[in-house]
Amino acid sequence: MERARREDIITIPRLERIPFLVHGFGTKDWKDKDFKQRPEWKRFRLLFLNQVHSDIIRFIDSIPEKELRGDAMVTGLPSLLLLIKTADCLPVLVVDEPRRVIAAVHCGWRGTSKGVVKRAIQGMEEHYGCQPPGLLVGLGPCIEGECYEVGKDVFQAYKRERLKIEFFRKHPSKKGKYLFDLKGENISQLVSAGVEEKNIYSADCCTYCDNSLPSFRRDKERAGRMLSFIGMK
Repeated sequence: MERARREDIITIPRLERIPFLVHGFGTKDWKDKDFKQRPEWKRFRLLFLNQVHSDIIRFIDSIPEKELRGDAMVTGLPSLLLLIKTADCLPVLVVDEPRRVIAAVHCGWRGTSKGVVKRAIQGMEEHYGCQPPGLLVGLGPCIEGECYEVGKDVFQAYKRERLKIEFFRKHPSKKGKYLFDLKGENISQLVSAGVEEKNIYSADCCTYCDNSLPSFRRDKERAGRMLSFIGMK
């Protein structure tokens, strides 16, 4: 676990040590307007995706004229904040420090079953020449494995994709239900894409258990969304 909490933002100390990088995972009290309250962030342009639980990766080499559809963004451009919205799903922030390339990835169970984070790492390598062993990865708060109850449909979806099922275990008291380690599965995919496990840092907060964080499982439509962001000065 490596995290620091300041006001309404959780950060990864290792990423904070990169001079040109801005990043964080907002609590439920952190809103779009709050980015403009910090003088050093006023010049950043906020870039959101129309998230559709897919494996679609968007490579941002110029400012898009409209909102893009997909679940991951990669760019080498400065002064952009790549934003991911979650409320139990896993937000993943990636940086190639030497090449100054960043990525933000939305990992729900559907996108994870399609390997969205693995595809994002492969895309960084193919499009920008990034070397996976040198990438630094920050995992934000998500629903942890002890709290993430799923049905047979999710379990079967992972079997169909021939993914490991070691991150599922049968629910101790509910027949036909499983507990799923979403973060563990994504760490496995990152490592299989060539990222070194020592370079993966996790905030280790459970959105379901921590009332300061949005959780759809806990609060349904009242949950709001957590804003996770990464950008370069």
